[in-house]
Amino acid sequence: MATTKWTIDPSHSEIGFKVKHLMITNVKGVFNEFKGNVETLSMDFATALVNFVMNPGSINTGSADRDAHLKSPDFFDVEKFNEISFKSDGLKKGNEETFVMTGDLTIKGVSRKVTLNVEFNGLMKDPWGNEKAGFSLNGKINRKDWGLNWNAALETGGVLVGEEVSIVAEVQLLKVIE
Repeated sequence: MATTKWTIDPSHSEIGFKVKHLMITNVKGVFNEFKGNVETLSMDFATALVNFVMNPGSINTGSADRDAHLKSPDFFDVEKFNEISFKSDGLKKGNEETFVMTGDLTIKGVSRKVTLNVEFNGLMKDPWGNEKAGFSLNGKINRKDWGLNWNAALETGGVLVGEEVSIVAEVQLLKVIE
């Protein structure tokens, strides 16, 4: 069976997250610089192998002060660690449109297994004849598992930043023509 190669189309994809702030609301953010490739056997996404990297220095939460703090040694330490990566080790098919993907997420030099829910949104040719595939991904991680420990206690109890981070992504793949 032939291998099909895909690349992430960054202009039609978004890699984001949500985390509790003050224990009462979610703060959202995105990473603006990322790239990735996917290999499948033929066109079967159940066989996909995913390699993905993003620049933590490209974080954007809509607040320059918060972004600067997230880039500091308290969190991503972008001067020392300029890449966050994910490498899948397999997908399990749920039904025709859903998968569970496992793989290694590396942040600040620490690799941990994570599980992401993947929804296949379909295949389509764009107006220029390029083959595209769409996916929605989500999952949850504990930021402390990667040494992202900074926090502040609140006067009324609780903490400023939640430990659980929701990963949310919309990804459009472009079939590579060789």
